[in-house]
Amino acid sequence: MRRDPIRGRVPHRAMEKERTGAFTFVEVMVALVIVSISLLALLRLHVMSVNMVDKAQVTSRAVFLADAKIAETLAGGFPEEGTRSGAVTEDGRVLSWTTRVENAQSVQSGDENVRGLHKVLVDVSWKRGTRPEHLELLTYVADRKRP
Repeated sequence: MRRDPIRGRVPHRAMEKERTGAFTFVEVMVALVIVSISLLALLRLHVMSVNMVDKAQVTSRAVFLADAKIAETLAGGFPEEGTRSGAVTEDGRVLSWTTRVENAQSVQSGDENVRGLHKVLVDVSWKRGTRPEHLELLTYVADRKRP
């Protein structure tokens, strides 16, 4: 520290601590708090993303299963009325399906009743955690032998 030659005391600026360019403990702690809050938010977004991907995968599998069951039902020509059901296990998840074929003569097209029409409904259900979920796929099939 330099003394003022006239007054014999240390000038005010010289009394201030000289900064060496290092961070103080408080600055480091504030930075750590900000980084940890940011990382927690990113972790939460990552978990949400993983859950959404899982939901999309199981929904896609359910759609493919329902489409396959409709194709099986229609493979033999005009389907007979009735109900069939079963289950498929994929990647440790059980997908249960039910196929219902019903007469759909009550459907009207314009002013005329449509005859020889069946409704094919496939319901696929599964559990996501503790919550049950399901998906329905519906199509109508006309009897080509009828005029």
